[in-house]
Amino acid sequence: MIGFDYGTSNCAVGVMSGGSPQLVELNGHGRYMLSSLYAPAREVIVNWLHQQLPIEAQQPFALNRQAQLVKGQSVLRELKQDGIASDLSFGRLALESYLEEPEEGYYIKSPKSFLGASGLIPSQIALFEDIVAAMMAQVKHLTEQKLQRQVTSTVIGKPINFQGVNGNKSNEQALSILTNAAKRVGFKQIEFLYEPVAAGFEFEATLQRETKVLVVDIGGGTTDCSMMLMSPEFIDCNDRQQHMLGHAGKRIGGNDFDIRLALKGIMPSLGMDRLLKTGKPMPANCYADASAINNIVAQTEFYSPTNGRFLTQLVRDAQDPELAARLLKVHNDKLTYQLVNCAEQAKIALSADNEHSINLDFLDAGLEVAVSRATLRNANEHILLGVAKLMHEAVAQAQCQPDVVFVTGGTAQSPVLRAVIESQFKDCKLVVGDHFGSVTAGLTRWAQRIYS
Repeated sequence: MIGFDYGTSNCAVGVMSGGSPQLVELNGHGRYMLSSLYAPAREVIVNWLHQQLPIEAQQPFALNRQAQLVKGQSVLRELKQDGIASDLSFGRLALESYLEEPEEGYYIKSPKSFLGASGLIPSQIALFEDIVAAMMAQVKHLTEQKLQRQVTSTVIGKPINFQGVNGNKSNEQALSILTNAAKRVGFKQIEFLYEPVAAGFEFEATLQRETKVLVVDIGGGTTDCSMMLMSPEFIDCNDRQQHMLGHAGKRIGGNDFDIRLALKGIMPSLGMDRLLKTGKPMPANCYADASAINNIVAQTEFYSPTNGRFLTQLVRDAQDPELAARLLKVHNDKLTYQLVNCAEQAKIALSADNEHSINLDFLDAGLEVAVSRATLRNANEHILLGVAKLMHEAVAQAQCQPDVVFVTGGTAQSPVLRAVIESQFKDCKLVVGDHFGSVTAGLTRWAQRIYS
């Protein structure tokens, strides 16, 4: 049995050892595998997955995906003729493969962000199910390789809400995709647990007395808050429903911080906020669509041939054509993920430093952009207010004030965010947990509790 954090930013697995959760070392990735996948072509993902499935699952899968498998075989033959490897890559290697040749292959980061998206057609849902299953298959394989035993029971983390629009329907769609993928790769027993509750269970193990805790989990794709009543006396309880006092969650997270920093910190160097020769402002939607790597509709629009022609004309119409040409290069060379990755690395650097210089050589030789914590704060003012609102929503549901605010998630490292949290609950003790491991550890504890 394992706890499985299929996260927006990272995937991690935990097992109980000596009474405590231990994160599994995933060969080549460490304890955290970036939630990224790279394929030489999108069409071959289904073929790779088919070969990785348990024997008993291969035939039903082939019947269900017959048309896609045939198309994938055709693409595989073309790749072989061109001398291109057909394997998928995951995690850091996937990112490196994409950065090496952004205009080639198919790269997806944080597929979890898309699972609850409204308006997905059946073929898109099938694609995301295959992407999730491929990543789960890889993590399961690496876990079993490390543990030297089969893993069939898991508790998987879930956010309070996957999407802000059509909440219940979006949650059902996302959980259906995750469940189908997990069953397909060989998990027999599957349970889901709210991610902030999982983080709370890990924090509870450190407490000596009954405590009301507001858990704030700021992940890559969502921010989730849970008000919980915790006590060392509750740890062995199988039913914790009465201790769950309030929940609130929204699709705002670390990815949004990156996107907003890219938009406000980088895009001015690509012509945003400048003028056309007519004196009118440059069209802001082009820059917003380019930055929104977690929005299927926006990315489809940005990379459409129609938009390519529009951007080509925009270079001619701009007062600063050399800046607009950089945006056209982003379109032509498929650089949106690379651009936002630069913003993400800057955000991480700003956790330690007050200023950071972003190297954009891939856009223009010698191009650098300076950003600061003030840039990050100003770019994300609306998101920071959203985080504060979620915290107060969970507290309002609980109808009591927390004794402790426990914060976890990668973005919790940011001094900009911590300052906002501290300002909202000045009289509470603030505890910052393991930025990435708290959710996995809590999922692991709950797996032992319900499967033992």
